[in-house]
Amino acid sequence: MSTVVRFSPDLGRWLKHKLDAGQLPPALVAAMLKQGMNERAAHAIVAAFVDARQQGAAMPDGVVELHDDAPSRPTARLAPGTRILAADREIAVHSRGDDPVLATLGNVVDADECQAIIEMARPRLRPSTLVDPMSGRDVVSDKRASWGMFFRLCENDLIARFDRRLSALMNLPLENGEGLQVLHYPTGAGSEPHHDYLAPTNAANRESIARSGQRVSTLVTYLNDVPEGGQTVFPRLGLAVSPIRGNACYFEYGDDRGRVDARSLHASAPVTRGEKWVVTKWMRERRFVAADEAAKLFAGS
Repeated sequence: MSTVVRFSPDLGRWLKHKLDAGQLPPALVAAMLKQGMNERAAHAIVAAFVDARQQGAAMPDGVVELHDDAPSRPTARLAPGTRILAADREIAVHSRGDDPVLATLGNVVDADECQAIIEMARPRLRPSTLVDPMSGRDVVSDKRASWGMFFRLCENDLIARFDRRLSALMNLPLENGEGLQVLHYPTGAGSEPHHDYLAPTNAANRESIARSGQRVSTLVTYLNDVPEGGQTVFPRLGLAVSPIRGNACYFEYGDDRGRVDARSLHASAPVTRGEKWVVTKWMRERRFVAADEAAKLFAGS
């Protein structure tokens, strides 16, 4: 069951202008509520505009569909309890939610490991890219003003120890994990709302899903204290996680039937003082096989 929600062209132009200017979705929803709009309708309209921007699709033209059924609920993988033994250390669970599955965690990485990962990553940083939803290619985008790099899975002793720790924490095999991504956000940098799961809107994403399955969970670990700004923001949940060194934000969005949860939409708020370093781990349904590895396997067959 669904309900059709209509909105004026003026509202559509206003939303597009505000999103183009970097306004975060929760602020837009709040402004619409002040004008007397129904809360569910406001969230649905803003979400439709955000999704269209992320996928490179046409903006909604006066109509969105408000679904009456609740979003699919992913199968929780994170272990229960206030502390989780993850290979070589005990992780503190500061907070958690079940629908959707989301937790803030402490003691994921210690200060020396944080500094070592930053120093290994620093000389390999390049301007961050986004996957173009239509072509599937990695492109430099003004939607993300950060710098990034990837480690290979278990690239060295420290990265291997960290990969094993995160595999145990995220409760999926080591081989299901993509290589760790380090991102550096200078002052003023952030990212627009996006989903981590792969939209099957291009051949590259469809082929990646066929090889390795969908992404199902994310762990964002903070490598430094950010004096101001830089929160991991979930606009559909009204939640923002502060970047504190050694802590992490964990969330699940894929279930065992291949369904994904759009409520996992998230962004990095701009860093307003200092800088921000994070390391991100994505987990797949099956063993992760990168495109270049697949090409080598095919060439050798």
